[in-house]
Amino acid sequence: MAPISLPFCFFLSSLLLLSPVLSTNSEGNALHALRSRLKDPTNVLQSWDPTLVNPCTWFHVTCDSNNHVIRLDLGNSNISGTLGPELGQLQHLQYLELYRNDIGGKIPKELGNLKSLISMDLYGNQFEGGIPKTFAKLKSLRFLRLNNNKLTGSIPREFTTLSNLKVFDVSNNNLCGTIPVDGPFASFPMESFENNKLNGPELQGLVPYDFGC
Repeated sequence: MAPISLPFCFFLSSLLLLSPVLSTNSEGNALHALRSRLKDPTNVLQSWDPTLVNPCTWFHVTCDSNNHVIRLDLGNSNISGTLGPELGQLQHLQYLELYRNDIGGKIPKELGNLKSLISMDLYGNQFEGGIPKTFAKLKSLRFLRLNNNKLTGSIPREFTTLSNLKVFDVSNNNLCGTIPVDGPFASFPMESFENNKLNGPELQGLVPYDFGC
């Protein structure tokens, strides 16, 4: 085999140096994938540079002392587009704030992998489809606000096992079925369910759970 010439080696080295290198950080890759799905007319995501080692220097991203992403603050950011399954890779995420934007499509079931999640605020968007049953795995979840979207289907009964859930709001959607009464649902006000096609909890046991869906 003929030896590789020095000019060719120099050219190859230069090419590698000039080529953008995506972050080897899985959380950074997940957030970069999110950015690629979103339209950002006011450039709130301008600092999300995929060539950095990790995303802890990006605006709207908060990390802990171990450089793990624990908070994503993009509420009221004038962004649109959709969410993807890659968000489920943010294993240390505690706060997901995407409220009051114009994000649509289905809520990814992979968000149920965010075992550290304390608060999920997706209200005031254009989400459609059902509420993922996988959210029942979020045992640390305290706040779940999905109101003012276009969600359909019923409230998953699996959510009655979320003993830490303090706030649950699905008002102003297109949900149907019966409101659960077990577990944390015993303490949620009826305002959390208004402007849907839901049957009141007083009907539980008298009609099928999915009545009207």
